[in-house]
Amino acid sequence: MRNFDFSPLYRSAIGFDRLASLIESAASNGNGGYPPYNIELLGEHDYRITMAVAGFTQEELEISFQENLLTVKGSKQADSGRNYLYQGIAERGFERRFQLADYVRVKGADLKNGLLHVDLVREVPEAMKPRRIDING
Repeated sequence: MRNFDFSPLYRSAIGFDRLASLIESAASNGNGGYPPYNIELLGEHDYRITMAVAGFTQEELEISFQENLLTVKGSKQADSGRNYLYQGIAERGFERRFQLADYVRVKGADLKNGLLHVDLVREVPEAMKPRRIDING
């Protein structure tokens, strides 16, 4: 995998440091794809993140949201009493982070059939929405 140096961007672009940090963190994402997830557009302002968390209970999952960063953590307790001949089901903890755009908030979460659904909505304040300006004549 290539490594990119974003330091020239930091030197020449003022006010874009957050964007450069997002690109840098996306390029160095070391999650390895576990657990797999989907991001779905449900409507004009509604989104859903679906994560495959088979084997995790509600008590073993934690969802937190702070300053445009959604974090989903799974903490699986090690079961040392079992003797596996083959273990193909990953029972390891994880932490998956999603950088959300401005004005996107978490609406709710649901765990059903081994899938964790996190519903998101974008609520743009009225002052930020485009408005029509009448021309006086």
